[in-house]
Formats: sequence, C-alpha cells, structure tokens
Amino acid sequence: QVQLVESGGGSVQAGASLRLSCAASGRTFSSYAMAWFRQPPGKEREFVAGINSGRTYYADSVKGRFAISRDNAKNTVYLQMNTLKPDDTAVYYCATDLIHWPEKFASWGQGTQVTVSS
Repeated sequence: QVQLVESGGGSVQAGASLRLSCAASGRTFSSYAMAWFRQPPGKEREFVAGINSGRTYYADSVKGRFAISRDNAKNTVYLQMNTLKPDDTAVYYCATDLIHWPEKFASWGQGTQVTVSS
C-alpha cells in the first residue's frame, strides 16, 4: 500500500511562492499518475494539477501560476506555486492510484496547510 507524505506548506504574503513536496513510499513510483488537490476553508476538495506519463493538466484557476513535476529517482512529486493569492489558501493534498484521468484518484496523503494573506 502506498504512503504519501506532503510537506512545504506555510503562511506567506500574496505574490509569494511556495514549493510543495509529496514523498511516496511502498511501491514503484514512476509508473503511477500523481496529482495535487486542495480544500479551501468551508469548501469541498478540488483538483489542482495532475501528471501522468509526461502529460500535465491544471485547473483553470492555477494555470500559468502553478507547475507540477516529479522526480522518479526521489519518489517525489512537486507543486511549484507562484504569484500566490488569498484564494489559494487551503489544505493541499497529494493523490495517486488513478481512477479516471485527470481528476479522480483513490489514495491520499494527510495534507499540508497553505495560507496566503493579502
């Protein structure tokens, strides 16, 4: 069974950047699709970005500001977040075990908090 551990969250001012990391363990990493989701306060969890066999896919709200990447040698997927806005405030989750590309996944990490102040 895969384990996912997110890190890199924090509190920043609007316009700043953060890079989230998700370390995977428990099986071969390179052949699996990975994604990032987020859950803003009081709202449902939503898709942010996904990566699968070199293809990437982004929610409209983050296109041009966020970038997903992976390092298979380190079993890690990243989310580079630039020009952060207060609306990006959320708990960010890493996901794998694709059900339906690009937005349905079965396995989740515990999440990391990102807070963006104006």
